[in-house]
Amino acid sequence: MIAPLKPSRQTSNDFEALKSHIHGKLVEKLDLTRLSELEGDSLRREIRVVVEHLCDTENPLLNRSERERLVEEVLDEAFGFGPLELLLKEEGVADIMINGPKNVFLEKNGRIIKSDVTFRDNDHLLQILDRIVSRVGRRIDETSPMVDARLPDGSRLNAIIPPLALDGPSLTIRRFGSSPLTLEDLLKFGAFTPEMVMFLEGAMKARLNIVISGGTGSGKTTLLNTLSSFISNENRIITIEDAAELQLQQEHVLRLETRPPNIEGKGKVSATDLVRNALRMRPDRIIIGECRGGEALDMLQAMNTGHDGSMTTVHSNNPRDAVSRIETLVNMSGSELPLSVVRKQIASSIHLIIQANRLQGGPRKVTYITEIVGMEGETIVMQDIFKFIQQGIGENGKAFGHFESTGVRPKCIEHLESAGVRLPNGLFAQRIMRSP
Repeated sequence: MIAPLKPSRQTSNDFEALKSHIHGKLVEKLDLTRLSELEGDSLRREIRVVVEHLCDTENPLLNRSERERLVEEVLDEAFGFGPLELLLKEEGVADIMINGPKNVFLEKNGRIIKSDVTFRDNDHLLQILDRIVSRVGRRIDETSPMVDARLPDGSRLNAIIPPLALDGPSLTIRRFGSSPLTLEDLLKFGAFTPEMVMFLEGAMKARLNIVISGGTGSGKTTLLNTLSSFISNENRIITIEDAAELQLQQEHVLRLETRPPNIEGKGKVSATDLVRNALRMRPDRIIIGECRGGEALDMLQAMNTGHDGSMTTVHSNNPRDAVSRIETLVNMSGSELPLSVVRKQIASSIHLIIQANRLQGGPRKVTYITEIVGMEGETIVMQDIFKFIQQGIGENGKAFGHFESTGVRPKCIEHLESAGVRLPNGLFAQRIMRSP
């Protein structure tokens, strides 16, 4: 038995040692044949009784709060994600960044802070990581030291381990709660205005093809999820992602996920493969979580051949850069199409580009809604319909500004009206709409 620890003087190392000891005792006591008959909450309740008994036996001097904390952490070690469970339960966390076992950082309210949560060592962190990726049929080891995966609550995880990561396993988790943000939430946060929502709702119902662009953490996926709420339940939607994180609310959704190669370097299924296969699955709309490679060409062809209302996201700083980014991605397909042909394909396939940005201090805004009008010579013609003008930085360190309607009447209005969408006459009048 480990010597009793005085609660008032119990050190972090003593607590970790006791936790490891009880965890080991728990493994010795587990009846695997009995456990196979239990699931979920029933299993956790049964194991809790065993852990509580072990706590009382191994260290009866623990006070109530320490005992409860010890029980929860041992259960998390046995059936959850260890110390990571504490971070996943913390409110207001947008990102979790783990740089080795002792350096854990969180993004809360637009600011990065260091967490008190740590892991015992590299092996402990690797054990938790392996438990996460194995649940979604992926692996991470020296032969495959990088992985994209998802957590049960829909959060996205990227990990890289030694020898590529010099300071121990590195995990980056983008939080997506089990309840995705709604349109009302984004309006309340000032991400866009009701006038912009009215136009985007009409664009979705009229089945315009939309690209959402932005940098890392700008809210592209959240925006895509929100706009997808305007899609009719009668549509058959196919989503294609590297790590499934979209949370569409429609009934008729088929989710596809890419697959990395196995240990022999075989069996890889790319986004390009899935897009081509999706075209044979009678989709009404195809949604690619993010275009990162040659699948961009297949996506453009799908948009231009009867799959109106399709959507994707790309990384870029503004709408013009988004077009350049798509041109580059098309070239990655190996098709060697002339640039003029690629630009004509883009101009005829994509109707709108929605730019999302994360401004200084954390606020996320839709900074541009831009229409692709067509071609003039070798140039793609674009026009801004709505935009956000940043005016400065407030005393709280956050950027502020206002939304503007540019006064441009979109060319796609004819498309919307032919689909039965009627918008107010003054919606596109040039004006400052509001300062959120």
